[in-house]
Amino acid sequence: MAEHLTPDIREAVRERYAAAAERAAEGKAGCCGNTAGCGTSALAEREQAVFGASQYASADREGLPELAQAASLGCGNPTAVADLNEGETVLDLGSGGGLDVLLSARRVGATGKAYGLDMTNEMLAVARENQAKAGVENVEWLKGTIEDIPVSDGSVDVIISNCVVNLSADKQQTLRESARVLKSGGRFAVSDVIADPSMDDATRQDMQQWTGCIAGALTAKEFHASLEAAGFVDIEIQETHRVHEHAASAIVRARKP
Repeated sequence: MAEHLTPDIREAVRERYAAAAERAAEGKAGCCGNTAGCGTSALAEREQAVFGASQYASADREGLPELAQAASLGCGNPTAVADLNEGETVLDLGSGGGLDVLLSARRVGATGKAYGLDMTNEMLAVARENQAKAGVENVEWLKGTIEDIPVSDGSVDVIISNCVVNLSADKQQTLRESARVLKSGGRFAVSDVIADPSMDDATRQDMQQWTGCIAGALTAKEFHASLEAAGFVDIEIQETHRVHEHAASAIVRARKP
């Protein structure tokens, strides 16, 4: 599995996404990938095509604040594959600007609840602003890390996440925590980056590639094994599109027995 670069991975991730939140608040697009923020370079334009709000259908984005779309940095649309139902409780790991939380809140309705968990104060501020603009009430924002989820055991029906698990320096702990907070039969449905088995050491050891959602990614085989070790069953990993010469975006589904 991907090795830790330094003990400061979490802080490097925090700094990058705090800056991304500030860019979004200024009306500038941001994204994962090699660039710190998406601008007008050819590389940035390619990254905007595979990350961020471009991964959502226009119908999904309709009625949501522009700021929520600008702050969307993920590699997919987990709400499209999570099969959310009225009245369910949903938790978004690494909720960023809150786009997936707001979409989830719409789908679970007034009898359901959507939680957004993020460790970055700047992103949480953006998310709360987006919630206020969208007029969505069945949402709660949580400050914390995905390795230590501040939610009680067996309290969540569905966990979603958008290109965040790969950023964790302890993915096995993240998956154990996910299993802990899910109810029996609860569902894990995330979009994430999966690495090619041939990803080179230079990419793996590049901190910018790590915070850009590439270097820390598990291979499909590693992700499957990690989910099994955390107690999940019915595991499915389906590649959707390429995001890097050594990595792809994928839909990852699993279930807690």
